[in-house]
Amino acid sequence: MQNSTLHADLSAPVATLQAGFSNPVLQAQESFRALLKAMSEPTTVQSLGLSQGLEQIYPSAYDLLLSLSDSDTKVWISPTLDSVVVRQNLAFHCACPLTTDIHAADFALFTLDDLDLIADLNNGTDRDPELSCTALIQVPSVTVADPTSPATQWRGPGIESPTTVQLALPQALWTVREQVNQFPRGIDMVFCAQQDIMALPRSTQVIFAKD
Repeated sequence: MQNSTLHADLSAPVATLQAGFSNPVLQAQESFRALLKAMSEPTTVQSLGLSQGLEQIYPSAYDLLLSLSDSDTKVWISPTLDSVVVRQNLAFHCACPLTTDIHAADFALFTLDDLDLIADLNNGTDRDPELSCTALIQVPSVTVADPTSPATQWRGPGIESPTTVQLALPQALWTVREQVNQFPRGIDMVFCAQQDIMALPRSTQVIFAKD
């Protein structure tokens, strides 16, 4: 059987290693708290940008990978974002195995061009829905409404009243989310702009606003 786990190229120049957190313990805690707040209060924007990012990986997304990943978590990276430098730095800072088997991933990092692959993520089981993968999705912004995208209304736990959200997201995302969210199973999503994040838990109901 072919091994689906990618390992860092140890022969690659050490110069490809880049800084992660300047204060790993405190900043990992800060990043984790921001994620918890985003998950518990959907539609709110939480600021990150504690790191400088890594190649095409945004600072906010890299912050989450640095704080969430370790040797026991498998990470899938969009082929658009994957590189020797990315693999080497994640191996050095997090010791997390990168996998090409998207269904085996605990965390997966997407661009807007490969959202259809979310359908292949592990969405947990009826008995253990918490075993599902968490999807990190890089987006242009979570603070500026995109007039070219349909407005959506979010409702559910942590949202005081129905709130309109208009992110630059393709229809493919909403189609695949409907496929994978089969209560109690589902995929928690975190939208990552350059410095900010907004979470869309599986428990949040999304309704397309009427014209």
